[in-house]
Amino acid sequence: MATRGRPREFDLDDALDRAIEVFWRHGYEGTSLSDLTDAMGINRPSLYRAFGSKEATFKLAVDRYARVDMAYVSDALSAPTAYETAHRYLLDNVDAITLPGRPPGCLSIQGGLSSAPQDAGIVRYLEERRADAEARFAERFAAAIEAGDLAADEDPRDLARYITTVSAGLAVQAAAGATREELKRVVHRALKGFPRPS
Repeated sequence: MATRGRPREFDLDDALDRAIEVFWRHGYEGTSLSDLTDAMGINRPSLYRAFGSKEATFKLAVDRYARVDMAYVSDALSAPTAYETAHRYLLDNVDAITLPGRPPGCLSIQGGLSSAPQDAGIVRYLEERRADAEARFAERFAAAIEAGDLAADEDPRDLARYITTVSAGLAVQAAAGATREELKRVVHRALKGFPRPS
């Protein structure tokens, strides 16, 4: 089937990777369309044709970030014990938020820390993404309780909220300049509050 118009002259994933960098460094509100088009090496009509809008570009960037930069989450969820899931997730998270050559912190945290009233949709979107991640951990910990890996009186939602809250705090601290070594010490301290296999 023939396509209309001129062919696209840029790679969509490469363009999204560049958008990730911009949103990560400046947040959603602090990123202008000019910031995006300059970083992506395209003009505004091309951005609109490929992605639709600044908001749509941000959502696609966050989706790609979750698939690529946060692939370690799925690895952690497949760990054999709940404790190992928490351990792997938090330590791999520290590595990801302090990766040389990338902005410190986390796109899904930094992206919406500062927002204008008109950006309420973006704030809700990021809240929903974080809630989805928390639900995945809660499901994993519920399975651990069912398997006898965690005590029956543990609340899987509380455990999920605990590690995702620690993770968010690590991201904020990384963006403020905390080193990988400092954050790993925080993780080891936080893991003392997570139940070991019963």
